[in-house]
Amino acid sequence: MNWKRFLSGLTASALIAALVGCGSNNAASPSGGNGSPGEGDYPKKPIELIVPYAAGGGTDAVARAFADSAKKVLPQPIGVVNKTGGGGAVGMSEGSKAKPDGYKVTLVTVEMTTLPPLGLAAFTPDDFKPVARLNADPAAITVRADAPWNTIEEFLDYAKQNPGKVRIGNSGTGAIWHLAATALEQKTGAKFNHIPYDGANPAVTALLGGHIEAVSVSPAEVTAQVQAGKLKMLGVMADERLPKFANVPTLKEKGVDLSIGTWRGLAVPKDTPDNVVAVLKEAAKKVTEDKAFTDVLDNMNLGVSYADDAAFKEAIQRDSELFTKLVADLGLKK
Repeated sequence: MNWKRFLSGLTASALIAALVGCGSNNAASPSGGNGSPGEGDYPKKPIELIVPYAAGGGTDAVARAFADSAKKVLPQPIGVVNKTGGGGAVGMSEGSKAKPDGYKVTLVTVEMTTLPPLGLAAFTPDDFKPVARLNADPAAITVRADAPWNTIEEFLDYAKQNPGKVRIGNSGTGAIWHLAATALEQKTGAKFNHIPYDGANPAVTALLGGHIEAVSVSPAEVTAQVQAGKLKMLGVMADERLPKFANVPTLKEKGVDLSIGTWRGLAVPKDTPDNVVAVLKEAAKKVTEDKAFTDVLDNMNLGVSYADDAAFKEAIQRDSELFTKLVADLGLKK
């Protein structure tokens, strides 16, 4: 994946829904051409936001920051519910089958496009209607601070010379961090022992406890531990170095042509009415412009990357094609 093109090619297109205030709370609801409230006056009750991974990881952090900032633009609160399992398959499956009324929204991740070709999900991207992308981040290889490897070259050389000895944790079989590590094997000839967890946070906890040797999660999910001197990041799978980790090289700098990562965004069941999607899309746009939201993501080194429903749908289609081919090339389908 060309990471720079992935981020830059998805600028938001013009919004198609105009919103009017709801009472005195500045809430958004669809409006007709004459400014009158649109059909449904959504939302009339609290909204549930499904997070398909464990609490404490990057996806959970994005969801909770979104729910907090959305209080400023929606008349009803958003409650975050973690539905873990299957590398994200359990939560996203529940979200795809929800009643299409906008009261159960899913914070989908790139695994929406990786799990189906792996044969690990009962849903496909077509079961969802994209609302907006909120965030995008690359993968990184991180080890304990006391690990014997101080460079990505040393780490990969060891993994080549000791096939299967390096246990590398991911956020679930078929999840993006699993595919990132598997793609790294393909590119370098290294052989890892892939250990799945119900999210990035449990994988990082296992690394801190010495139960595994490395993780392939995003920089955001190890930032606190790296800053505390407990972990060290050896390389990032991006086209360019990250500003907040300027001393960490990209794999491309080291001769490994690999740029791969995740995104996170809002989606609803495919039959959800367009007027409901319009409200959620406008709320997402306002949230990604809210300093409180951007500060939370910035402090965790999570990249804010808004794309509206049309641009997000295009990105999902591209990644679905990309990972379907990667899964076939790697022979990973179950």
